[in-house]
Amino acid sequence: MTDADHGSGARRRGRPPRTESAGTRDRILVAAREEFSERGYEKTSVRGIAKAAGVDSALVHHYFGTKEQVFEAAISVAFAPALNAPAAIADGPLDGVGERLTRFIFGIWENPTTRTPLLAIVRSAVNNDAAAAVFRRLIATQLLRRIAGQLDLPDAELRAELAAAQLVGCAMLRYVIKVEPLASADLEQIVRRVAPVVQGHLTGP
Repeated sequence: MTDADHGSGARRRGRPPRTESAGTRDRILVAAREEFSERGYEKTSVRGIAKAAGVDSALVHHYFGTKEQVFEAAISVAFAPALNAPAAIADGPLDGVGERLTRFIFGIWENPTTRTPLLAIVRSAVNNDAAAAVFRRLIATQLLRRIAGQLDLPDAELRAELAAAQLVGCAMLRYVIKVEPLASADLEQIVRRVAPVVQGHLTGP
């Protein structure tokens, strides 16, 4: 067998063949989200993700790189619904932006389909510095700066961060820590109380 034959018949370990299914990358992402959700960042490994996806671990590295990069790719998909928050701000008068943003964010948390991956993200970020750095970068670049861009006011980024802190804090207590009576309170009651505070952060003096 010639060197050419060896070259044509072999491929680098971890590289997908040309006939590799286009869904392989998505299958890895689905497995990664499930692993991070069930095990948290610390206990999830690239090898475990690969096993769950039915691929070689080198293939995970080929598509995504390090575990931190796999985590970022996985949570970016899970976090996607929240990235529409800037549109919620833009869709209406400025004096109603607090209520629109509050309803939008709590709507994501109230929906079990979107709440489950968010819980996994938050728990991982709270328990691991690397996961927290990824989450912080995603929040800053993909969400807060876009919200600030909708505000034609001084200190727009600080305003956006304070509003986010209010909403994230409430969400943590209600959905993650489940502090009563907040955890069982009627959503409309929460919106009535929280929205004016968010409005104050975004458009107040």
